[in-house]
Amino acid sequence: MKICPNCGAQLEDQAAFCVQCGAAFAPAPAAPVYDHTAEFNAEDISANKIYAMLVYLTGAIGIIIALLAAKESKYVMFHVRQAMKLLVCEVIAVLATAVLFWTCIMMIAGPVAITILAVLEIIAFFQVCGGKAKEPAIIRSLNFLK
Repeated sequence: MKICPNCGAQLEDQAAFCVQCGAAFAPAPAAPVYDHTAEFNAEDISANKIYAMLVYLTGAIGIIIALLAAKESKYVMFHVRQAMKLLVCEVIAVLATAVLFWTCIMMIAGPVAITILAVLEIIAFFQVCGGKAKEPAIIRSLNFLK
């Protein structure tokens, strides 16, 4: 049950306005979309799935190959952006570990972070195998390369 903030009347949860005083309720904010599969047509996905897989398997080399071979594919470009986010995070983790190798915490945190990013790449690879276009967890909140 929803309670009107204006008059205190009890209302149904899906009510858009109060039946007692007429106060309107703001719509609930839309949930962020992490699955973008519906944005791409099936032909693009099936024709360019190999290039999308390549970006997660071979890192920077795969990204360059995909950019050269399938730059007109929106599906591949989506996965190139996701793979580039992962690559940037991996480079930052490696550099932080290398610079701060003398601290105990980085000797543990660095390899853990790199392992987590590698697992995200494996998950993204298998999502591409299934023809999906989902943003990998953790890096989806990074706002660069939209």
